[in-house]
Amino acid sequence: MASTPAKKSKKEKKRRRKSDEEGEEEAKTLTLDGLKTLAHELLSSLAHVNNLPRLLSFLSPSSPLEFALESLISVQSFFVPLLPEIPAASSSSSSRSKLEEEDPKTVFGLWLKQRFDEFINALIRLAVSPHSSEALRDVALDAIMDFVKLGKGGRFQSAIYHRFLQSIIHAASSVDPLVDLLVSKHFKYTDVRYFTYTSMDKIARNFETTKLSHSGKRDSDNNDIPESRYFIQKRKERVSSKISSTDGKATNINSDLCSTSHVTKKLKSKFTKAWLSFLKLPLPLDVYKEVLATLHQNVIPSMANPAILSDFLTRSYDIGGVVSVMALSGLFILMTQHGLEYPKFYEKLYALLTPSVFMAKHRAVFFQLLDMCLKSTYISASLAAAFAKKLSRLALSVPPSGELIIISVIHNLLRRHPSINFLVHWDNEEADADTSVKGDQPNENERVSDAPPLMHNKEQGVDLFNSEETDPVKSKAMRSSLWEIDTLRHHYSPAVSRFVASLENDLTLGLKLQKLQ
Repeated sequence: MASTPAKKSKKEKKRRRKSDEEGEEEAKTLTLDGLKTLAHELLSSLAHVNNLPRLLSFLSPSSPLEFALESLISVQSFFVPLLPEIPAASSSSSSRSKLEEEDPKTVFGLWLKQRFDEFINALIRLAVSPHSSEALRDVALDAIMDFVKLGKGGRFQSAIYHRFLQSIIHAASSVDPLVDLLVSKHFKYTDVRYFTYTSMDKIARNFETTKLSHSGKRDSDNNDIPESRYFIQKRKERVSSKISSTDGKATNINSDLCSTSHVTKKLKSKFTKAWLSFLKLPLPLDVYKEVLATLHQNVIPSMANPAILSDFLTRSYDIGGVVSVMALSGLFILMTQHGLEYPKFYEKLYALLTPSVFMAKHRAVFFQLLDMCLKSTYISASLAAAFAKKLSRLALSVPPSGELIIISVIHNLLRRHPSINFLVHWDNEEADADTSVKGDQPNENERVSDAPPLMHNKEQGVDLFNSEETDPVKSKAMRSSLWEIDTLRHHYSPAVSRFVASLENDLTLGLKLQKLQ
């Protein structure tokens, strides 16, 4: 059985089709001059108020452009001076049951309210429809925003604006041209941005409530969110980029509170709430990627407390693939720039070091993140050694292009963390003597060797490195060596063997410089 909102939606669609058909039929019999006459009569006297429904019938994307524009401008001019006389929605419903007892003025006011609602709906339909011309869409948007500005005695008419945004979000086709127009023409105003964030928060929360009430649980694989793809997901990033421009034009928040700092704080608060409500929705995979790709640039800088994104980013990591990489990138920014404490970050980064990462399209993004995360001099020697060893082991199972990347990353690790250089100059006999006395930490004198070859083990031993260990610190990398890199000196690919040779020369030169110092 269809729900009540579904029935209302079907009735509304039938009414719209009927209205459009009537407008088309009348357009065939009525000339443009005849339409102008109807408009002139309506604007001249309320005695011709019955011309209003006829003019409204031409407000359709299927109507001729000249007819639609003439009707729109005329009806807008008719309603603007009458706005104070149009009853509020709350009063109209209570008065409807007592129509017989009311005076003619009240009856007329209720009728006027209905026609005004029809006009607003027609404007929204013209703005959202992909069949509307660019000129008609532009005029319709300006008319909507004029009524938003003029409603409630000059205060921001948030109800109309909320309806407008809902229509954008629920549009069945792309509304990118309309959103571009809205952002470019109206997002310079503080109150428009403020109420946009407020509406986005309400819409996202209502969507989540509706979703849970129908299913009883969250469906993480649900891809039926067309509304999200056209405004919230794809355009919220552009909305967020405008938050810093608090020029104060048309700002209708109480004037005594409108200091720049207060307005910025309020905007960031609303912006944060809107994004948090949105990120709780069951997002499709492509939307996850799009959000994560712009999170660091357009969202995090504008949030009141960016650290609260850690829960979303942790959930995103569990999805796998490129989403995990992008989620870790966001977490790294929160850690380094916003004071987030996330002890398991390097453990999660370590877990992504698998052969599949070299085959994926996002490998460049991953290794850029890996190199950036391992730059810190505060990383312990055992952690740096674990990453170097894990990469070294992967070099045995990846194509030459991946091996070149591995050699480059390991080279950077050894240069940034000289304390692990002993991994490429490890001697088994010395290792046994050292670990029997000091455990995992080799003697500084034993870490240095003049020998040019990358590896010079005197006898074949057992590699104590545990590649299955998920905690890099417990992997025993400090008791191992990078013998895998030594095998690449004889690789069939000249590029790989030359790269290993350059690494040997660089490390040998570095050791000599250390001795001279």
